[in-house]
Amino acid sequence: MKILGISAFYHDSGAVLVEDGHIAAAAQEERFTRKKHDKNFPLNAVSYCLEECACGINDLDAVVFYEKPLLKFERLIETYYAFAPKGFSSFAKAMPVWLKEKLFLKDLIRKELSKVSNKKFEGKLLFPEHHLSHASSAFFPSPFEKAAILTLDGVGEWATATICKGEGSDIKMLKEMRFPHSLGMLYSAFTYYLGFRVNSGEYKLMGLAPYGNPQSAQTASFIEKIKNNLADIKDDGSIYLNQKYFDYCAGLTMTANAEWEKLFGFKARKPESGIEQTHCDMALAIQKVTEEIAVKMAKTAREISGCENLCLSGGVALNCVSNEKILKSGIFKNIWIQPASGDAGGALGAALAAYHMHFKKERTVCSPDLMEGSYLGPEFSDKEIKLTAKKFSAVYKQYDDMDLLCGQTAKLLSEGKVVGWFQGRMEWGPRALGNRSILGDPRNPEMQKKLNLKIKYRESFRPFAPSVIWEDTKQYFDTDVPSPYMLLTAPVKQTRRNPLPENYHSMDIRDKLYFLRSDIPAVTHLDYSARLQTVHKETNPLYHKLISCFKKITGYGVIVNTSFNVRGEPIVMTPEDAYKCFMRTEMDILVMGSMIFEKQNQPPWPYGDEWKKDYVLD
Repeated sequence: MKILGISAFYHDSGAVLVEDGHIAAAAQEERFTRKKHDKNFPLNAVSYCLEECACGINDLDAVVFYEKPLLKFERLIETYYAFAPKGFSSFAKAMPVWLKEKLFLKDLIRKELSKVSNKKFEGKLLFPEHHLSHASSAFFPSPFEKAAILTLDGVGEWATATICKGEGSDIKMLKEMRFPHSLGMLYSAFTYYLGFRVNSGEYKLMGLAPYGNPQSAQTASFIEKIKNNLADIKDDGSIYLNQKYFDYCAGLTMTANAEWEKLFGFKARKPESGIEQTHCDMALAIQKVTEEIAVKMAKTAREISGCENLCLSGGVALNCVSNEKILKSGIFKNIWIQPASGDAGGALGAALAAYHMHFKKERTVCSPDLMEGSYLGPEFSDKEIKLTAKKFSAVYKQYDDMDLLCGQTAKLLSEGKVVGWFQGRMEWGPRALGNRSILGDPRNPEMQKKLNLKIKYRESFRPFAPSVIWEDTKQYFDTDVPSPYMLLTAPVKQTRRNPLPENYHSMDIRDKLYFLRSDIPAVTHLDYSARLQTVHKETNPLYHKLISCFKKITGYGVIVNTSFNVRGEPIVMTPEDAYKCFMRTEMDILVMGSMIFEKQNQPPWPYGDEWKKDYVLD
């Protein structure tokens, strides 16, 4: 049985093909179109999935869209009516799109699918609810026979958070929170007010939070004002948002700026402007409030489900700091988080919900999970890499032995070189997990600055993740829990830390940033945490081999890992994408397949900086 799952028309569109319960292929449309967070129908991703499985459009048993569009339309109409006449400008902008396309989604999906193979799709179309798709993406691939499922995002149709119970091949809804009251919307409102882009900049807000002063009266005041004015937090984790302070229901912005200025005492930060301590303290305040709400919801999930395991999904589940707080709370014995927790992952959940719940197919449970390490996208042969090299007259050295290639790459890393690493199948989800990654030496005190400013062209405060071989994890981090998808944080071990100076919290943000906090400074964030990826020989033997080679040279079984892209660009997918990114930046080395490209040996790049116009700053 073959089922195609699709997410589209809001942000992060994607496609997944599930074959007899096995996740055969998955990809986001942005990787093909090079348009970050592309929301359009995922024609390219669908084509890839079908090609990967040698499947025609009418070989599919069903195509499943990740939400119910008519329920979402109902929510929009009722919301506009409730806030009328205030929301007319937003209403006038949204309605033509709905009346032209989204109300007739069945016809639109069939029309788009016909473009893939010039044949009309005659099969079954299914539409599970948005949060069921999230819940399915979290539970069905997990290693648990039975689990509570907590989904947290902005909004689906009406639901903004749900607690479900998964058992065997079934999922039952236990409790939900409804729009406009939403933890995801609350967090995004602060993302907006602090000058970052909604639906893409939330991870920046999380990264900025440790620059806040946890001991300051200002941070405490912000937390108090959030709880007393913006969000009434109940004991079960549900929240009631005071719509006086928000504009997302009826307007075109997230916040009622005048009310926020009056409450918090400063104006909204303009995008790309300087970051001040006030901004950092506000980021820390909303992060702390988010963690409190998430832990309360997890406690409720434990109480009403009776399960000792928890599955997480939805956009808020990408907040790895909040996830760590749930884990450390001890509420659940085990937790598992869907690596593509955002809307793209809804395509996976939709397909799995159809397979198990509509078609009543039995579920396979295995350890560590059914995600194949999340390496589910396209891969490219050495022949295809050589064709790219020929196109650009690129110079490379090929290695017949991949052990030698890993050894040479590890040597270059140990010498301070920044390496683009392009191998195997592309990752599914927003994190680069060692197949489309930029790598560096975590011991190098200049590495974070170099990667941010000269490679990624992004804000200097942004932290980087460590990739550590699983068997060495406890040498560097205080954790014994695998984190293969970079969705948990862990403290750097006390023995590796440098003590903070007495005046640390009064230091300038830049001075805080460049204070060497440990012997792996490039991956140690300001609060001594790290957003951890544990690398397992079973799921990515080549990446494991590379880090093991680095350990032989340096004694350190850990390296810096960041996504292979520049700011505003989707993660690279093809060899051509990778080579272009390599040549446009100050990256030193590119490793693709069995070939190593050194920057100093490449012909001059003739295209200048025109490429920067292609990418909108995220």
